[in-house]
Amino acid sequence: MHTAHGTSYNAYLVRGQKTALIETVKHGFDDEFLAHIRALVDPRAIDYIIVNHTEPDHSGALDRLLQEAPGARLIASRTGEHFVRHILNRDAPLSKVGDGDSLDLGGKTLRFVSAPFLHWPDTMFTYLEEEQILFPCDVFGAHYADERLFDDQVGDFSDEWRYYYQVIMRPFKDKMLEALDKLQGLPIRMIAPSHGPILRTNPQRYIELYRAWSENPHRAPGNRVVVAYVSSYGNTRRMAEAVASGAQEAGAQVLLVDAENRDPASLLDDIEAADALIVGSCTIAGDAVKPIWDLLASLATLRLKGKLGAVFGSYGWSGEAIPMLEERLKGLKLRLPEPPVKAILSPTAADLQACRDLGRRIAQAH
Repeated sequence: MHTAHGTSYNAYLVRGQKTALIETVKHGFDDEFLAHIRALVDPRAIDYIIVNHTEPDHSGALDRLLQEAPGARLIASRTGEHFVRHILNRDAPLSKVGDGDSLDLGGKTLRFVSAPFLHWPDTMFTYLEEEQILFPCDVFGAHYADERLFDDQVGDFSDEWRYYYQVIMRPFKDKMLEALDKLQGLPIRMIAPSHGPILRTNPQRYIELYRAWSENPHRAPGNRVVVAYVSSYGNTRRMAEAVASGAQEAGAQVLLVDAENRDPASLLDDIEAADALIVGSCTIAGDAVKPIWDLLASLATLRLKGKLGAVFGSYGWSGEAIPMLEERLKGLKLRLPEPPVKAILSPTAADLQACRDLGRRIAQAH
């Protein structure tokens, strides 16, 4: 994942008659983290440490913090309790909370919302009732570092915010919708994620965007096929064009993509909406070439199980790319009903006809 603008590790102090700290930070930032805490409160005065999520970038300083705040009790989800024990590898005071449970700090009330698999199985949100602030851990975050705290202060970070969702949250769309449903009717004045700016400008807009991205897209009728390829000398390109032609002749809507000239992120929506993905690559140094691997690596964030897949490619003398791509598509849970089409160097007329037949059969198999 690219972090062109860096990132932040956000933790929040809530003070009533008792004091709670929501989240810690990544190991290596312990001293800076504790210095920020000491500027506000003696760590020994912390009564509770809220562990919304135990991923190491949010729990890495937990052990050090407990040394400085020996009277603090950990609060975690039931699954989080299991992970905390394996992070600390020692006993520590800990209370498990479930969906809808609350913690009275004396004048401040924290309510917990179970949000499993966003993006770890232990995740929960914390909601500060009196201030109407949601602390959702990674959800609604962005890898965007700025000394200014709020969304209306930092300028346009929408690309980074969307990219963060695409890479981290997109695989868990169903779980996201379940969590967003739990937020309906909850007055939210501010969203304070664990990465990036705090969202105080129309926070409902951010929630609505997450919902729109997580819902299944409304598809126009028709069979859709994506044909993605990389070609060094034009041979695999000719095969790709023949595959696309065959699928079109069978009535499919076809997107033909030269993966060398497209950002994989720009193709995710098209591939997720497609019925079939057909990929092709030449073989260089006993492998498929990097742009096609980059594309396939990006697909781990998509729900592809049950979609149709197929492979084609040209090669000089060994052709390892073809079985490698087949294994990758199988690993992504695509169904491969047809054998691959292979061509040695320049494809013959028979090879190109085989490519057209492959495209046609995949389009008709839907």
